[in-house]
Amino acid sequence: MDKLNGKICVFAGSRRGARSAYAEAARGLGRALVERGYGLVYGGGNLGLMTVIADTMLGLNGHVTGVIPDSLVTKEVAHQGLTDMRVVKSMHERKAVMAELSDGFIALPGGIGTLEELFEVLSWAQLGIHNKPCGLLNAGGYYRPLNDFLDHAVAEEFLKPKHRALLLVEDQVENLLDRMEAVIATHATERFDAAKT
Repeated sequence: MDKLNGKICVFAGSRRGARSAYAEAARGLGRALVERGYGLVYGGGNLGLMTVIADTMLGLNGHVTGVIPDSLVTKEVAHQGLTDMRVVKSMHERKAVMAELSDGFIALPGGIGTLEELFEVLSWAQLGIHNKPCGLLNAGGYYRPLNDFLDHAVAEEFLKPKHRALLLVEDQVENLLDRMEAVIATHATERFDAAKT
């Protein structure tokens, strides 16, 4: 994959949360994506952590693509300054377009919507629908209870260890991106080898 053309989809809360660590993580992720040559794909809103990462990247001349259903343009206050804004007809179309445009997925802290988006792409990876890396940025330890739950699901044999391993979890942005790039590179090599045979 040409990293200059790569895009990472980030799922993030429409609120900033109770702790400054969450916005700091969003800014850090935005800076790291620009430094590594990645564009951002996100939900297109101008609220919460979504705004923090989008504005950070735009301030550094990064490429930001928003994808928002027409019914939420007003409710989520669609961001007016993006590089590329795509208005779609439904939440289902929104998620499909975001997934199609992206080379990997990262969840910042967020609520039900963020978790729903993350687990949908994670379940697609489990089913083999895509082989794009799925990451969880555990800013300020926010996702520690979720990680404990997933380990519990493995222990209770509702989740296979190999599927648990599909979710890359790190506290630090650079570590998470390093692991995601390793997955992206591995799959690119596999596609190249398959094309030669």
